[in-house]
Amino acid sequence: MEVLASSSLSPIFTKHNHINPNFSIQVKLKRYNNSRSNASSRLVFVCNRFMCLLDRNDHRKFSGKFMINFRQNLSVALVRVVSVLLVSSISMVTTDSPSWGLSEENLLFLEAWRTIDRAYIDKTFNGQSWFRYRETALRNEPMNTREETYMAIKKMIATLDDPFTRFLEPGKFKSLRSGTQGAVTGVGLSIGYPAASNKSPGGLVVISAAPGGPANRAGVSPGDVILGIGNTTTESLTIYDAAEMLQGPEGSVVELAIRSGPETRFLSLTRERVSVNPVKARLCEIPGTGSNSPKIGYIKLTTFNQNASSAVKEAIETLRGNNVSAFVLDLRDNSGGSFPEGIEIAKIWLDKGVIVYICDSRGVRDIYDTDGSNAIATSEPLAVLVNKGTASASEILAGALKDNKRALVYGEPTYGKGKIQSVFQLSDGSGLAVTVARYETPAHTDIDKVGVIPDHPLPKSFPRDEEAFCGCLKDPTAACYLNQGLLFSK
Repeated sequence: MEVLASSSLSPIFTKHNHINPNFSIQVKLKRYNNSRSNASSRLVFVCNRFMCLLDRNDHRKFSGKFMINFRQNLSVALVRVVSVLLVSSISMVTTDSPSWGLSEENLLFLEAWRTIDRAYIDKTFNGQSWFRYRETALRNEPMNTREETYMAIKKMIATLDDPFTRFLEPGKFKSLRSGTQGAVTGVGLSIGYPAASNKSPGGLVVISAAPGGPANRAGVSPGDVILGIGNTTTESLTIYDAAEMLQGPEGSVVELAIRSGPETRFLSLTRERVSVNPVKARLCEIPGTGSNSPKIGYIKLTTFNQNASSAVKEAIETLRGNNVSAFVLDLRDNSGGSFPEGIEIAKIWLDKGVIVYICDSRGVRDIYDTDGSNAIATSEPLAVLVNKGTASASEILAGALKDNKRALVYGEPTYGKGKIQSVFQLSDGSGLAVTVARYETPAHTDIDKVGVIPDHPLPKSFPRDEEAFCGCLKDPTAACYLNQGLLFSK
């Protein structure tokens, strides 16, 4: 047995039977295995007057913690520690949730720590000792109130340097969960980045306002520019950040600065539950001769909620009833959503092939593919529209259709979110979005921070709404004109 003493101050006892609070001791015990090898593991107790922490050097996680009262003589405390070890023959039962002497707030912090420990893709945790961080945080971070605990969790997550792994307060967690179920608690806006040709001051563009929603009732229209949300300017916000700020608990208020043409308005909107229809569809009839006029089915997919795949199927069947000869799938400003729904929509268009490779730090761990059993639209020509607001599940879908040569992709490079998050609920109703994997397209392209590269650009003035889209296919004199024959030409 080896006993070491260390102190950030001079290790001086101020009174008999009392120990300097900054003084700590380490008790190291070596245990040799009974195997033929000489391998051994070492148990280390690090103690001060508040607690003893147990560490081990055999790469197995140990999270046992217990309290020792140092009112008695230091040597007596040491004897007790050693006795516990000897009586148990160095055999200890450990748990993932140390509870001796821990408060309810400590336990919530540990629940978040354990969730990330088990699920996070990077097992180096951004090059730090995740176990050591936990013990340091429990000693040093204030966790006397729920707000302080939330702050400690956010601080812990920040050390991962991963913008997509984030903490969600109960209200935000509830909004996120309801959003994937077909409704969100917000103001009813679909937003995107301004067009490249837009030389006006920065901001985020309103793509659509849900009919009857708070923003729609306040007169917000497609094409309006959101300049600020609360006290934050949108000039440098991503659509992810802005969408999170627009959503929140039902009945709460969000302040918006909106530019409509030359006028800037300041609105106070009350968040409410807004149903989200993920699909808009339109039939575009191109001028031709007689009954041979080509018909194109336009499908705009705005989000991947649990209704998305069924809504896409319904749109395809409806347009087919009008004898369309080709489809356009518009994924511009679709920031993603449910990963399973993205897979299901890819299966609609593909007769066979890999959809996406799921990878971790060791390489490919899973493959999503299709045998064509769920396909309903594999024969008609298909064009996919993307922009820098196309992200996450949208990129998985666009990459699958491109790499399998099912579709031509038009627009600009997509957002480049090549990581997959899972959402975990904590015991108090808050939650964590944790990066659990990265993905590669069927061609083994890692699009993280690069995006899906389109086959062809779109005209800079190409519109985003379905009405104007049809006009750009019909009018050869329009600045946005796109020849429908070239649109589907491979």
